[in-house]
Amino acid sequence: MDHDVYDNPLIGRYASTEMSRLWSPQTKHSTWRKLWIALAEAERELGLDISQAQIEELKSHVDDIDFERAAKHEKILRHDVMAHVHAYGDICPTAKPIIHLGATSCYVTDNTDLILMRRGLEMLRSKLVSTIDRLAKFAEEYRALPCLGFTHLQPAQPVTVGKRATLWCYDLVLDLEELEHRIESLRMRGAKGTTGTQATFLSLFNGDHKIVEELDRRVCQKMGFDRAYAVTGQTYSRKVDAQVIDVLGGLSQSAHKAGSDLRLLQSRKEVEEPIEKNQIGSSAMAYKRNPMRAERMCGLARFVMSLASSAAQTTATQWMERTLDDSANRRLTIPQAFLATDAILILYRNVVDGLVVYPKVIARHLDEELPFMATEEILMAGVREGGDRQDLHEQIRIHSLEAAKVVKQQGLPNDLMARLKTDPSFAKVDLTSALDAKRFVGRAPEQVDAFITDVIQPIRQRYAADLDQSADELRV
Repeated sequence: MDHDVYDNPLIGRYASTEMSRLWSPQTKHSTWRKLWIALAEAERELGLDISQAQIEELKSHVDDIDFERAAKHEKILRHDVMAHVHAYGDICPTAKPIIHLGATSCYVTDNTDLILMRRGLEMLRSKLVSTIDRLAKFAEEYRALPCLGFTHLQPAQPVTVGKRATLWCYDLVLDLEELEHRIESLRMRGAKGTTGTQATFLSLFNGDHKIVEELDRRVCQKMGFDRAYAVTGQTYSRKVDAQVIDVLGGLSQSAHKAGSDLRLLQSRKEVEEPIEKNQIGSSAMAYKRNPMRAERMCGLARFVMSLASSAAQTTATQWMERTLDDSANRRLTIPQAFLATDAILILYRNVVDGLVVYPKVIARHLDEELPFMATEEILMAGVREGGDRQDLHEQIRIHSLEAAKVVKQQGLPNDLMARLKTDPSFAKVDLTSALDAKRFVGRAPEQVDAFITDVIQPIRQRYAADLDQSADELRV
């Protein structure tokens, strides 16, 4: 590392080596060369005067890219694609005349971006499926552990730890559906020419439209795509970029929501993310156990979500067949959206793998609020024992208000049950059983079971190979 220049933390700290390599100059420009080979092969197959020897020469130099030579060419030419055409031609002198034949710059730049985005989405899919699986296992383990529910961040009807985890997990399942759709619908730009009309290719093939259509199809097929976008300008529609980054932004929304919940739960000491033996929470407060992984996950998620607006604005401001104001923006937003989302999923999987639950703390917090939540059950029990519903309701209301004063004004424990036990109106009611938290979680355990069976098991079956992959190392 050169410590005198800025180091992108997505590369230096957060993203996986695999994802970093995908967006590297080596991968990008090797893919350009593979596209030039695919074009030359298809043109030769369809009758142009290109020899097999020229193609073999191109194939023998796909990966040995002289970046310094390319940079020297670009300094003179002020054009990155032509710089690499010349650098490739320098080591392939026989094939140099036919490199990039009939193509425009976007033939290599746009098609490469689409190829890399599809690979990137597939990488993210593997991590996402693995995280879904682990989160579902956590939900299953704690399917029936009652905990205090919250609405408006105020105590509400109890749920279970497992049921709450299914909410996080289902968000990821919805993200997986969107991601699968985007992988399936991504196409290539293909061989479309300078403004998307294929005019140059039509000239090369003497006006034969069928051959030009076949050229487009063969180039796509050679690069692993079964189809190209129906029409393009000089570029494929930048709406595609916006759609892809929207998927990553959606995944980030899910991670942020779960990360925020975990941060709140850790402040209550109910659930904790993993912490390492020598980890320091604060340089001053030695006792601190900060939710730094969930916090980092939220921070990265906000970054990815912010990129969606940039992609949308780029789409909206493309004039006619294209303008070049998209180029610098896309060099930043597309790779960094993938790198940051990759980092988010590494963090999410790491947190889920090491989540620690504290049932006694959860039970204590629940017990503090349960008397108020049990009042409806107590009211119904009193009615069953012959009491007047309206009279019982008024007594509970009065006792509840007094108990609330004790909690809020005196800082003492909730004494509602003690008050009701001394009230003759409730003498026949079994107040002890009324405070069994499991009576208030509804179908939460059964909902977890159904979620695992109906939603998670099909995913596990579709992506069985991804479930065995080890987690990426968390570097910091």
